[in-house]
Amino acid sequence: MNRKRVIIIAALLALLGGVGPLVLTFYLSQYLALEAEEGRLQLISDLALDRSISTFASAIKALHKFDTLPFKPCSEAHIKLMRTVTITTHTVDDIGYMANGILKCNAGGMTRTMIRGNPVDFTLEDGEGVSVGVAPDVGGNKSMTSVSYKSHMVLIDASRFADIVIEPDVQLAVLTSSGKLLGTLHNPDLSLINAIARGPNGTHVKDDLFATKRRSGLVAIAIEPRRKIIPQVRREQIVLFPLGLLLAISMVGAVILFSRRRLSPLGELKIGIDRREFIVHYQPIIELKSGACVGAEALVRWQRPDGSIMRPDLFIPLAEESGLILGITDQVIALVIREMKSILATDHNLHIAINLSASDIKSGRALTVLGKALLNSGIQPQQIWLEVTERGFMDIDTTRATIERARALGYTVVIDDFGTGYSSLSYLQEFRLDALKIDKSFIDTVGTDSVTSSVTPHIIGMAKSLKLKIVAEGIETKAQADYLLEQEVEYGQGWLYAKALTSTGFIQYYWHNKLLSSPPNKKPDRNGVAAQ
Repeated sequence: MNRKRVIIIAALLALLGGVGPLVLTFYLSQYLALEAEEGRLQLISDLALDRSISTFASAIKALHKFDTLPFKPCSEAHIKLMRTVTITTHTVDDIGYMANGILKCNAGGMTRTMIRGNPVDFTLEDGEGVSVGVAPDVGGNKSMTSVSYKSHMVLIDASRFADIVIEPDVQLAVLTSSGKLLGTLHNPDLSLINAIARGPNGTHVKDDLFATKRRSGLVAIAIEPRRKIIPQVRREQIVLFPLGLLLAISMVGAVILFSRRRLSPLGELKIGIDRREFIVHYQPIIELKSGACVGAEALVRWQRPDGSIMRPDLFIPLAEESGLILGITDQVIALVIREMKSILATDHNLHIAINLSASDIKSGRALTVLGKALLNSGIQPQQIWLEVTERGFMDIDTTRATIERARALGYTVVIDDFGTGYSSLSYLQEFRLDALKIDKSFIDTVGTDSVTSSVTPHIIGMAKSLKLKIVAEGIETKAQADYLLEQEVEYGQGWLYAKALTSTGFIQYYWHNKLLSSPPNKKPDRNGVAAQ
C-alpha cells in the first residue's frame, strides 16, 4: 500500500469519524492484514517460478554441451564429460545417454540393467522433452524430472523446482500449465493445489490464503493457513478501535501516524534511497602469504531512522526485483569514493571491491557512474574491483559487453560466490575475468567430512588453470587459512582477520596491519611512505 493511498484512506476515516467507526476500523484491520499476507505470498510464488525457470535453463544448457560428440558414445571420454557436467551444474543430478529408448550409460558409468526412458509429458520451446515423476529405477528413491534432447537426458531432483527458503507454515507447489506436478515444499494438500490450479476466483478459500503466478508454461501456488493473519488483525484493531472514538481532527493525525508504519517494504525502500539511508562497511582482504591487508570489500548496510542496521540479505532481493538496486549501487559508489579517497590515493596497491547486481551488469550504467566519481580523485581504475554474482551472467551478450568494457577501463572483474548458484566451468571459459571468490559455504567444509569438502580444491584447480586470482571468503579458523595457503590461494577475508568495519575502523585497521606486516627498517608513516 503506497503512501498516497494510505493518506486517502486516513482522510476518509476522519470524515466518517462519527459514522460507524467501529465497523470501519474492523474492516480496515482485516484489509491491511490480508493485503500484506497476499503480497508476501505473491512474492513467494514469483520466486518459486524464477527458481523453476532457472532450473530448466541450467539443465538445457548442460544438455546442449552434448550437441556435438567428438568421441564414441559411452566411451571413457564420453562418461567423463557427463560426470564433469553433472558435478559442475548445480541443478543436474545425473546425465545419461539413450539409444532406442534404452539408457546405455550415465555419469556413473555403463548401466548394468535395462532401463527404459519415460514418456514425454510436455515439450519445451526449443524441443527438449520433459518427463515428470520419473520412476524410482531411474531416479533412485527420489521423485525426479527428466529433460531430454536428442540422445541425452538429465535428471533433476523434483525438490529443486521449489527450492526456496520460506516459513514452515507456507506450503508451495510448482506445476506445469497442464497440471503436472514438478515440485513441492512443506507437503501441500494436493487436492487443494489441483483445485486452485484450475482457476478459482479470489485469493483465499475457506481456511487458507493463496497466491498463484503463471509464467513460461509453469504455475506456482503458495498457500498458508488463514489463521496466520489473526495476530496481525488483532494488532490492527488495537490501534484502530480507539482512534474511532476520537474527534475527526485527532483521528486524521492518528491514522496518518499509523499509516506511516504500514508502508509496504517497497515503499520504505524507496524512501530509504531518497533519504540516502545506506552506509558502507568494509571487510579487509588479506594477502595470505604475507598477512598484509591489500584491500577491502564494500558491504552495503541500511541504517534505519531509529539507528538500527538492516542486513543486505533482508532488502537486496527486493531492491533487485523492483529495479531500485541501481540507486543503491550509486550510493555505494559515492560513499566508497568519498570515504576511501584519501587512503586509495595514498597507496595505489590498495583496492576496494564493489558488488554489482544483475541489473547493474545488464545496464552497464554503474561503469559510467563510477567513471565520473573517479575523475580527479587520485584513485586509479585498477584499485576498484567489481564483483559480479552468477545471477549477473544470465544475459550472456550484455554481460560480456559490460565485462569487456570494465576491463578495458582498467577495473578488475571478479565472479563472486562461485559454485553456490548455477555456475559451471563454461562461465569461467566464456567470459574474460580476473579473479574468482570462493563462497564461505565451501570454506566451512575445509578439514571436515562434508560431502562437498572435495569441491573446494576442485574450484581452486579450475581457477588456477584459467590463471584467475583467488579470494576465499568466510575464513574463521587458522586451519582454514593454513589449508588455503598450502593450496596457493592468494587472498582471503573473514572473521579470523576482521569483521566488516566502518570506514574509520578499516583505515585504522589498515595502518595497524601495514605497521605489523612491513619490514622493521621500512615502517610506513601515515602518508604511506616507508621510513628509511
